[in-house]
Amino acid sequence: MTDPEQAGRAEVLRGLHGAPEILVLVNAWDVASARAIVTAGGKAVATASHSVAAAHGYPDGEHLPRELALAALARVCAAVDVPVTADLESGYGDAGHTARLALEAGAVGCNLEDRRAPLGDAARAVAAVVAAGTAAGVPLVVNARTDAFLLAGPDEPRASLVAEAVQRGRAYAAEGADCVFVPGVTDRETIQALVAGLGGVALSVLGGPGAPPAAELQALGVARVSYGPWVMRVALGAVSAA
Repeated sequence: MTDPEQAGRAEVLRGLHGAPEILVLVNAWDVASARAIVTAGGKAVATASHSVAAAHGYPDGEHLPRELALAALARVCAAVDVPVTADLESGYGDAGHTARLALEAGAVGCNLEDRRAPLGDAARAVAAVVAAGTAAGVPLVVNARTDAFLLAGPDEPRASLVAEAVQRGRAYAAEGADCVFVPGVTDRETIQALVAGLGGVALSVLGGPGAPPAAELQALGVARVSYGPWVMRVALGAVSAA
């Protein structure tokens, strides 16, 4: 049965992606961090798989059991009154089913990474996640991640990586993804090339050390910036300094 409140939060999150102002997502790993983000003015909360896994004593990369990841997600969703988007990594072997479980936990958006899998397989995973939201009556906001740059070899030319990211991003958008996430890019020329190549498909990038500030990313045409594990590193650095 559709939860009207959850569906409404999904529409709020989708609207934030289309707003003139860039959507800044600070990544949480537990209830305390999520509440701190909202108190600081966050319009939405995103979980970060690396940080959630680290908080449980696991390395990133789906080593954290899915049930623990979903339990942490459910606690975050219940603790804040803003939309929550979940990092589903690459879907734990069944992206559609994992998305359904994330929806049951209260999420209204998700990240799904491709790990440079064959394009057809990756596009079908995006379609399965979109279908899970449709079946639940919640317009799930899908941030489809391509790892073209993140997993690139040292000798792969930038132009070919841009072409791959654009091809994958367009394919994911054709399956219903709302945004294309390209982590691993920080130089302005590459970001501009991605914005131009995606041709109106919303681009999401990873902020942090070496990346342009959010205001400059907005000027370059980026729709969304998140900060992944850097947020937890800042917090733990403060603990160490204290």
